[in-house]
Formats: sequence, structure tokens, C-alpha cells
Amino acid sequence: MTGWKGAPELRVTEVEFYERPVRLRLPFRFGIVTLTEAPQAFVRVRVAADGAEAWGMAAEMLAPKWFDKNPDLSNEANFEQLRRSLCHAAELYRAGGPGTAFDLFTGIYGDQIGECGADGLNPLVAGYGPALLDRAILDGLCRIAGISFFEAVRRNLPGIRRSTLTPDLDGFDLDGFLAGLAPAPTIHARHTVGLVDPIDGTETAVGDGLPETLAQVIERYGQRYFKLKVGGHVEADLARLTEIAAVLDRLDGPYYCTLDGNEQYRNLDGVMALWLAVQAAPRLKRLADAVLFIEQPIARGQALATEVGELSAWKPVIIDESDATLDAFPRARALGYRGVSSKSCKGLYKSILNRARCAHWNAGAGEIRYFMSAEDLTTQAGLSVQQDLALASLIGAGHVERNGHHYVNGMAGAPTAEQRAFLAAHPDLYQRADGVVRLSIVGGRIALGSLAAPGFASAAEPDWTSLKQMQPP
Repeated sequence: MTGWKGAPELRVTEVEFYERPVRLRLPFRFGIVTLTEAPQAFVRVRVAADGAEAWGMAAEMLAPKWFDKNPDLSNEANFEQLRRSLCHAAELYRAGGPGTAFDLFTGIYGDQIGECGADGLNPLVAGYGPALLDRAILDGLCRIAGISFFEAVRRNLPGIRRSTLTPDLDGFDLDGFLAGLAPAPTIHARHTVGLVDPIDGTETAVGDGLPETLAQVIERYGQRYFKLKVGGHVEADLARLTEIAAVLDRLDGPYYCTLDGNEQYRNLDGVMALWLAVQAAPRLKRLADAVLFIEQPIARGQALATEVGELSAWKPVIIDESDATLDAFPRARALGYRGVSSKSCKGLYKSILNRARCAHWNAGAGEIRYFMSAEDLTTQAGLSVQQDLALASLIGAGHVERNGHHYVNGMAGAPTAEQRAFLAAHPDLYQRADGVVRLSIVGGRIALGSLAAPGFASAAEPDWTSLKQMQPP
């Protein structure tokens, strides 16, 4: 059914939620939490359009201490917040429609934030539920049409348009912009160095034959792009960056890195002190020159009340956790921020609209000034990583933060038949190594060609019978 002219109207008729436990082979510390395990959520949505029906699917980690960093909440409490967001969104989508896929998203946007707010959930948590359901809805629509995610967006099958939620896009040719989007055949994997990750040496804590230190990661995967976490204390961060630079500086040829503050600095003065110290340190000269941008260094309570133009004049500053609502990027731009992150867990339409803003604003400025980065280290092999990679590539990201393959032992938590299915369907994206199917990174790059299959970037499915049904909170 590929002959649709314009965006078809559809309904959501069924929604199912499942979970699978994910155990990390290495602990990962970001901000105030050190993560060792977390569930992964799986969503199935049945959509009906023009007399045809199909199931769509999506997956995403239930990540603690990112959506809501309240230290008084346990990890399990954070998981429950995200489950409630999913349930609120499911109820709203089942009650809504008919409408285009994009109209379903905009139609519940305010109600989702309002209902979640009444439940004590912040807007970033509220966006998690629609982020998964929107991907599953678009997957189902693509399967009815028999086309790929890339083709669906270029043809604007979801019906993406300017709305009252994005008045800043008045006069911008969204259809023309979407038609010009073109995914690349590969993308650079940007390796994240967490705050407790080992940097150099040969001693191993896990001993499973997979890389543990930064030096081992580079040797195995060949990355040239890196994301370096900083913790909010200038002296400690400076020492950590110096240790990292000692390894990166051994690389022949250029390397590139980003600094991620994860909201750990209370104000701009602290971040400026760090950057001036980095610039002044002789052993950090090459690393300082390699920094592409600084990501969300200031806590979200102050980030969108702080003028950052002085820091952005040195290195561009972007928002990540502060990108909680559709108006966040324009607000950040007015304060001197130059960019915003794309994350599937924040919503595919938000990413596409923010990318359109960059094109619109850059055209007005007459130069490439505003940009998007692709961030999300928790995406797991299978649906989650594939849909996020497809979105990152479509919006033109040349590199993407990618660490799920490092902290988790590939698809070890999935049944053997499921692993085989994904490997057979996406032989360029995966390989069988060290006993399991895992993401393939060669020369620092990930191949993306097989993501152009009909549907949203996946020609294989999870083994639904092996998953635990999510219990409503």
C-alpha cells in the first residue's frame, strides 16, 4: 500500500509493554549514579490505517537518574516513573485519533505533560512514553506502506508540519527540508569515557576478553571520536582529562572529543574555570584543540536561566537534559547555546523539528552556526540501537555516542534464536564474536545499510515470548 498521497490517518488500537533485564559487564558512572543493571522496555503497538493493520515496535532502556536526578529517589522509583509515563501515553493514544502519526503526537502533547505533572513527573519523564509509542506507531505505518523509515520521513508519511507548538518554524518549508534528508552509509561511534572507567594499563576487573580500558577500546574498535564525562570539580576533572589525554595523544592523526558535564556544575563560573584550566594546561593542548562542543554542563534548574555566550565563544555549548519540551531549544538559543542533542528516548519528532530549526536558523544567519549532536550511550543491540542509529543518520549526524556494546555483553541477555535473527537480518550491523551477537564497529565506524529495510530500521523482531510483561505501576 505505497500509493498514499499525503499523510494517512490512523488509529492506535492496541498497546503492549514488556521488559527484559539488562546487566552491565562494567559499572558505569554518570552524574550521581553508578549503574550496574536496569530493565529494557519493549513496546508493541497495533495501528490501523486505510483498512490495513500492522504491529509496530520499539525498545528503550529504563534509565535511572537521568530523566529525574532527585537523589532521594531509588533506581526502582525512577523505573516506576518511566513506566507511568508509558501508561499515560498509551491511554491517551488509544483514546485519540484518527489522525496522522504526527497529529497523534501533537494532539496528546499537552495532556501528557499535564497528566504526568499531576502524577509528580517532570516534562523529561513525560516525554519518555510518547517517545517509544511514536516510534512504534511509525514502525507500524511503515510496515503497512511497505517502505523504510528513511523513505517515510522524506515523503512525510507521518504528516510532520508546523503547529502552535513550533511557531518559530513559520514560513519554513518543512516538506522540502524532509525531502532533502539523506542517511549516510556509515556513522562514527563516539566512545564515552565514564567517570570510573579505567583508562590505561593491562589489569582487568572483568576478564571476559572484551575491552575494559580506554586504550583497549581504541585498539579493538579503532575509534577517533570520544565523549569525556566531567564531574563538577575542576581539579579532579583536570586530573582525569590529563590521564585520558595521555592515551588519546598516542593516536596517529587527529582525534575528536566532546565534554559532557551531565549537569554537574552549578553555574557558568565553574564551567568557565574548568575550560580556562584545560586551555592553560600544556599536557591538554591537543585535547583542548580536539573538543567539538560542551554538553549540558550546568544543572537544568539554572541552565535555561543562564547566558552562556561567553563560553560558547570558546567552544559551542549544547543542551541535553534541559531539552524537556518542544520550546527548549529556541529558549536555549536565546541564551547563547549553539546546539541540542538528539536522543530517541526524548522523541523522534523533537529531533526532526530541532534539526529543521537548525536549517532554518542557519539559513537566516548565512552560516552554519546551530547544530545537533547524536547522544545516547544506553541503547542496546536490537530495536533500540537500530532505531536510534537510523534517526541519528537521517538528521545528518556524522558521529554518535555509542556505548551500549561496551558496558553490556552484546545480545547475551536475548535468546539464541533472537540473536541469530538480528544477525541474519542485519549482517552489516552485527557480528558474532566472543560467543554472542554484538554490534560491529570497524575502524571506528558502524555500517547502516541494512537499516533501510521496510519498517523503522529493523527486519527482525525480539522473541516476544521470552519477555516479561510489564506490570502497570
